Amino acid sequence: MMNWNAINTVLLDMDGTLLDLHFDNYFWQEYVPQKYAERHSITIRQSKNELEPRFAQQEGRLQWYCLDFWEKELNLNIVALKNEINHLISFRPHAREFLHSLKERGKQVIMITNAHPNSLSIKLERLSMAHYFDRLISSHDYGYPKESQAFWQNLEVDISLDKEKALFIDDSVRILDSARTYGIRHLLAVRYPDSKKGAWDTQGYEAVEDFRELITPATITPEKIV
Repeated sequence: MMNWNAINTVLLDMDGTLLDLHFDNYFWQEYVPQKYAERHSITIRQSKNELEPRFAQQEGRLQWYCLDFWEKELNLNIVALKNEINHLISFRPHAREFLHSLKERGKQVIMITNAHPNSLSIKLERLSMAHYFDRLISSHDYGYPKESQAFWQNLEVDISLDKEKALFIDDSVRILDSARTYGIRHLLAVRYPDSKKGAWDTQGYEAVEDFRELITPATITPEKIV
């Protein structure tokens, strides 16, 4: 159980932390290759062979998360394609209950995501969650991904962050490493970010398997969620 008295601010990733990563994995690994193959009259396998190294080249950089970049690179309407399968967008189990419990505790709750603003908008339109947050911050607002120390420098100034009293939850070990390097005191990984896949190796980070682990039983009942 988390010592909530030691935490004033909760920083939460979106995809793979609050939301099921299955949508994003399916979109980039299956749906985009399918549409790219159709546009270029090639097989799915040929499409994946062409796209995978191009994706890998940008991984961890702001371009990897930038829908504008990929629309130009692939000549595909990425936003429209995401909307075609937006029914796959969903919360991870008990994420809404966890968000509600944080507001009940009076914590400052801030989403920090590498998702492009257009991608964030799609998720917010599909799911009711904006009201749980004091701020919604995309790394594109700062011009640096969360993997960069410059992101954390901008965040600290922007929200007057007290690193010693902050909890950060993310499904990426690389991003958790960046947060630890910057001095964020409390860090948690996510054990099952994609509901269709097995447990992830969190490489020594304590990990959340079920958000109910972080909720005091008396804090919330389902009928209280709005």
